Amino acid sequence: MKDINTAALSNYRNDFLREVEDNVEEGRWVKMCMQCGVCSGSCPFGSHWQHSPQELFMMIRAGQREAVLATESMFMCTSCYNCVVRCPRELPITHIMHGLANYAHRLGLAPQTNPTRRFARMFWTNIVRGGRVNELKLSLGLYFMDGFISGLRQAWAMRKVGIGLLRTGRLNLFGLVGQKGCRGAGELQRMLAKARLLEDQRKGLGD
Repeated sequence: MKDINTAALSNYRNDFLREVEDNVEEGRWVKMCMQCGVCSGSCPFGSHWQHSPQELFMMIRAGQREAVLATESMFMCTSCYNCVVRCPRELPITHIMHGLANYAHRLGLAPQTNPTRRFARMFWTNIVRGGRVNELKLSLGLYFMDGFISGLRQAWAMRKVGIGLLRTGRLNLFGLVGQKGCRGAGELQRMLAKARLLEDQRKGLGD
């Protein structure tokens, strides 16, 4: 009986499941999902998922690598943690969703036009440069993410908010040409570069 169980477990743990376990944050928990659907029912965006969390977990366990890594579903997670709090098996679902999104991005398989992915990259690039967010450049980048005309329309629609930010000093026009970063910004950049190198080496990922 033990040999039969071992063989069944070996068939169940396909190559993609092993890949997720080895490379995705908290990926080792995927095999523990019992498909109850509580995570999807608890999610504020539950009706908008292309593939709900438990469906993604089943797709991973079924070896559907391309379908999982190319979907936008992981980028729908807003980190509300409702799913984590209510999961009867206490799976770290939020962490797995972000881990899958990051892994798909690093492999170059994530949807290139997904707005969440694009904004996350924009925010990261912005804050790494000086250790602090340049709010003006981040806002303009967000507004003009879909082109010049679209940016003008969004900026005009948000003009009252922008004027209010300028009046209260929350938006600095000098941020267009530069902004004071944190102390030791260079050390921060080197630390992050080293951390990424070590993580890539651990997971066997390229640049």
